[in-house]
Amino acid sequence: MKKSILYTGGGDRGTTSLVGGDRVSKTHPRLEAYGTLDELNSFIGWLVAEVNDPATLEILERIQNSLFTVGAYLANGAENAESHITQDTIRDIEEAIDRIDGNLPRMKGFVLPGGCRSAALAHVCRTVCRRAERMIYRLADAAPVAPSVLTYMNRLSDLFFAIARNECRLENKEEIIWKNTRL
Repeated sequence: MKKSILYTGGGDRGTTSLVGGDRVSKTHPRLEAYGTLDELNSFIGWLVAEVNDPATLEILERIQNSLFTVGAYLANGAENAESHITQDTIRDIEEAIDRIDGNLPRMKGFVLPGGCRSAALAHVCRTVCRRAERMIYRLADAAPVAPSVLTYMNRLSDLFFAIARNECRLENKEEIIWKNTRL
C-alpha cells in the first residue's frame, strides 16, 4: 500500500472538508470546536507523560479515545450524526470523579493551578476543556449537538480538577490556596 502524503493543498484558501465532503471556512464554529478538542487531547498527552498513577493513566487513555469520538462526531456536518457518548460514558466520568474525590482532603478554599507539574498540567487540561465546552455550545447555537456531548464536556472539566488535586496528594505537595489580597 502506498504511503499517503500529509498535505493536500485543499485548505490553502481558508476552507476545509468536513466528514461527508462539505467544505467550510476554517473559522467555522464546528472547526473551532473540534480543533479545541484536538488541543485538549494534546495537553492530555502531555499530562500522561507526567502522571505515574496507573488508575489515572487508565482514565486519561479512555478520555483521549472518547475525545477522538467526540471530534469525529463534531466533524460530521450531518444532522443525523451519532455522538456515541452515552449515559454510561458520562457515568464512568462521574464515578471516576467520585473515586478520586473520595481520597482527597476537604478543600480549604479556592485552589490555584499548580502545586506540582502534573497538577498544573491537569489544570491546563481543565481550562482548555472549559473552552472546548464553550466552543461546542457556540456550535449548538447554529446546529444540533447531542446533549450528551455537552454534559460529557462539563463533567470532564470537573474530572481534570479532581485529577489536579489528586496529583498534589500523590506527589506529597501542598495545593496552592487563593489568598484574597490586593496588589
